[in-house]
Amino acid sequence: MSETTLLIDAHCVMCNGLANFLRSRQRSEKALIIHGIQSPEGQALIATFPKRLQSLDTLYVVRKGRAHVRSAGAIRLLLTMRWYYAVLFPFAWLVPLPLRDGVYWVVSKLRHRFGRTDG
Repeated sequence: MSETTLLIDAHCVMCNGLANFLRSRQRSEKALIIHGIQSPEGQALIATFPKRLQSLDTLYVVRKGRAHVRSAGAIRLLLTMRWYYAVLFPFAWLVPLPLRDGVYWVVSKLRHRFGRTDG
């Protein structure tokens, strides 16, 4: 069982690209489980989150039973990756939250310009 689960928009080409990037750089085969938000597994997991998080249009990272969203979730993905990515984890927190989430927001609003998938 993995200690980290990533929920992505399965219809987003950019999100699927992120999933492929992460899969090829995991520190172990069981470091990360990836589900689509629209999948039954994803919906079941989202139903366990606090109400304020359930309707967000973002990626979700569940690590050690706790849900993280936006840039905070993305930074935690570094911990599932090989050591040379994981060493960036403490430094990523040095970027101020408004700046991190601002960049995340811009990318999330533009992500569908890269295309959508049917699955």
